Amino acid sequence: MSAENPAGTPTPFEPWVYAWPQSVRSGEAVALHAAGPAGEADLEIARVGAERQVVHASRLRLTPHEVPPDANEAGCGWPAAATVEVPADWRSGYYEVVLRTTVGTWHESVGFFVVRPVEARAERPLLVLSTNTWNAYNDWGGPNLYDGGFTWPQAAHAVSFARPMARGILRKPAGPGMRVAVLDPPDPTMSHHVRYVLEHGLTEWAGSAGWPSWELPFVTWAERNGYELDVAVDADLERVPDLLDGRRLVLSVGHDEYWTWGMRDAVEGFARSGGNVAFLSGNTSFWQVRLEDEGRTMVGYKAHFEQDPVYGTDRQHLLTSIWSDPLVGRPETQMTGVTFARGGYARIGRNVGRGSGGYTVHRPEHWLFDGTGLGWGDQLGTDAVVVAYECDGCELTLVDGRPTPTGAGGTPPDFQVLATSPCAPFDRDNELRATPEGMLSEIEFNAWRLLGSAEAADVDRLRYGHAVLGVHEPGGTVVTAGCTDWAWGLERGDAAVEQITRNLLDRLTSR
Repeated sequence: MSAENPAGTPTPFEPWVYAWPQSVRSGEAVALHAAGPAGEADLEIARVGAERQVVHASRLRLTPHEVPPDANEAGCGWPAAATVEVPADWRSGYYEVVLRTTVGTWHESVGFFVVRPVEARAERPLLVLSTNTWNAYNDWGGPNLYDGGFTWPQAAHAVSFARPMARGILRKPAGPGMRVAVLDPPDPTMSHHVRYVLEHGLTEWAGSAGWPSWELPFVTWAERNGYELDVAVDADLERVPDLLDGRRLVLSVGHDEYWTWGMRDAVEGFARSGGNVAFLSGNTSFWQVRLEDEGRTMVGYKAHFEQDPVYGTDRQHLLTSIWSDPLVGRPETQMTGVTFARGGYARIGRNVGRGSGGYTVHRPEHWLFDGTGLGWGDQLGTDAVVVAYECDGCELTLVDGRPTPTGAGGTPPDFQVLATSPCAPFDRDNELRATPEGMLSEIEFNAWRLLGSAEAADVDRLRYGHAVLGVHEPGGTVVTAGCTDWAWGLERGDAAVEQITRNLLDRLTSR
C-alpha cells in the first residue's frame, strides 16, 4: 500500500491473492482468490522451510476486481481464480502462493495456506502458526485492530482473513531493520526499522507480526537440525476436533497475542491430560478474540471492550478484552505462567533500550539447561539479542536470593522461574505511537483492568517488568520463554539457545 493508494485497491498493474481455506489436509482443495490486471499471470506454490520447494506452477487468468470499502472487516469477496487440490505427497507445512504479472511496479503478490498432516505422529511437534496475530496487524484494505497507526489512526473492531496480507507480513527482504528489535543501541526512535519499512514499501506493522519475523527462522533451524514439524493455524485448535490427538508436543513461536476461548480449551485440556506445550513466544494469549462467519472474521474490541455486543450479557466471558480482565476471568497465566502485563518491551526505543538482550540464569540445575555449561548468574542469549520486542513475566519476590513467583494473577503454584531479564511497558513518556486523545495508555489500561484503577500508585506497580523463562506441570510439561525473539537465537547460532531448544524438543516429544 502507498499514501496514494492507502486502501490497497489493486491498480491496473497490481496483482493480489489470498487463499481460502487457510488450512487443508491432502485430498482437500484450496481456492485462490485473486484480482489484478486483465490477462495471464504466473502462479507458483512452494513449501517453505529449510528449503523452498516449488510444488506447483501454472498460468491463470486475472480479472480486475474492486476492493470493497469494508474489505478489512468483511473481506474482498472475490471469486476464485484457481482451485488447487492438495496431493497426498505434499508434506505438512507452510505453503507460499506467489502470483506474478509482467507489468507495473508491483508485479508480484504473496499469499499462503497450510497443509495439516492427515495423521499425527507423536515424535513430531505440532507448530501452530500465530495467524490470529497476523490478521490482527494486517492493515490491507483498511485499519487493523490498533488505534494510533500512522495510516489508519482509528482501529477496526473486526478483521477478515478473506483478503490479502499487507506487504511484509508474509515475506520481507533480509537486511538491517528486518527485526523490529534494536540490535545496535541506542536507537530511541527506532530509526533502523522505520527506514527499512519505508525503503521496502512495507506496512508499518511489518515488524510486529508475520511468518518471516519468527516462525520462518524457527522452522528453518528445526528442519536443518533434523526435526520434522507438523503445521497448523490458530483456528485449527478450535475448529479441528482431532488436531491434538496422538500428539506429545505443541509449539507456539514468536508473537502469539490473540487467542479464542476454544483455543484455550484445546491447549489447556491437552496439557492437563499429559500433553506438553512450549511457548517460545511472547505477548502470548494476551487478548481474547472471537471467530465468526465460519472463521472468516475475527472480532476484537480490545480497549473498546464496552462496545462489544457480549458486554453485560450471559456471554460476557467471551468479551474481547485482555484475558486477565476480571470480566473475562481467565488469566493467561493459568496456561503459560506469565503475562505481558507483568512484562513489557526490551530493546524497543527507550524501553530497556540498552539492555543486555539476554536472560540472567537463576536455576541452572534444571534439565532445560543440560549441556549448556550455564551457571547461576550467567547470561543466556545476549549475543543474539534473544530478549527483545515483547516479553511476558509474573509478579516476583526473592527467596534465598532467587526470583520466585508470588502466585498473584493466576500463576500456577508450581511455576518455576529459570531465568529473567528486565523489560518495561509503554507509558505516555516512552511509547512510540502516541496514545489517542481520551484513551488510556498501555500501562494505564493494564493497571485499570488488573488492579482496578489507573491511578499513579497502581500504574507504578506494573512499571518494572521481566521476561521470565519458566516451567510448570499441569499434567504434562509447559515451558515458556517469555519473549517473542527466541527463534532469532536459533537463526543467529547461539549455542546455548540451540541446546536448550534441543533439550525441550527431544524430551517433550519422547514422553
